[in-house]
Amino acid sequence: MIIDSHCHLEYDPLFGDLENILNRALKNDVRYFLTISTTNASYVNILKIISKYKYVYGTYGIHPHESKSNHNIDKNFILEKIKNKKKIIGIGETGLDFYYENSEKHLQEKLFIEHIHAAQESQLPLIIHTRSAEDKTLEILKRELKKKPFKILIHCFTGSEDFAFKLIDLGCYISASGIITFKNSTNLADTFKKLPIDKILVETDSPYLAPVPHRGKPNEPSFILHTIDFLAKIRNVDIKKLSDITSSNFLKLFGALEQ
Repeated sequence: MIIDSHCHLEYDPLFGDLENILNRALKNDVRYFLTISTTNASYVNILKIISKYKYVYGTYGIHPHESKSNHNIDKNFILEKIKNKKKIIGIGETGLDFYYENSEKHLQEKLFIEHIHAAQESQLPLIIHTRSAEDKTLEILKRELKKKPFKILIHCFTGSEDFAFKLIDLGCYISASGIITFKNSTNLADTFKKLPIDKILVETDSPYLAPVPHRGKPNEPSFILHTIDFLAKIRNVDIKKLSDITSSNFLKLFGALEQ
């Protein structure tokens, strides 16, 4: 069994062909999907998807790129959005993106902290996007974890090995995307070769970041098989065993899912 821990089924071209997209994934033994909120508009479609497909779950969160237009959102707003919604099992994606900086840093930080506070209160895992913001991400996580523990998943990890192991020291789980299959990602692949296997998840981030041999095409959950295969080979682990381990890690973090 494989679980796609991070996809955007509410985005086109996936949303417009969802039945076929999901059926192709199911044939590749992808049994569960976590579709991730980035805006309030995307969340509306996520609620529709998870009500229709029993094996699809969702999250609520605002992407750091959207911080500028959502700076008034606070912890209570987030908690109200997820109230009484059993299939919303995570907070995010949230975090810091200082590479593009589509929103000012201080607004990203403010919204990130509100998401953290919602995760602390709800005890749902926090899904973090972090790019070119390693020091500030660590600073905020260390400070907030001292106040109250919360569960953390770093999605689509592309950072340094040092950053990865500092996150592991904080108890974070780390997710591998199709980026690890790219020819110019040898350092990243080497990092995933060394990480504790009980802290690794896998994802597509579809419709983005299609793995080799589909690089450049719209990504979809069925393509996760290529990422799993690559990860299994660099770790010298049987692909089925790695699929089971990463799925078990997901369930440890997010809890049991409906059968």
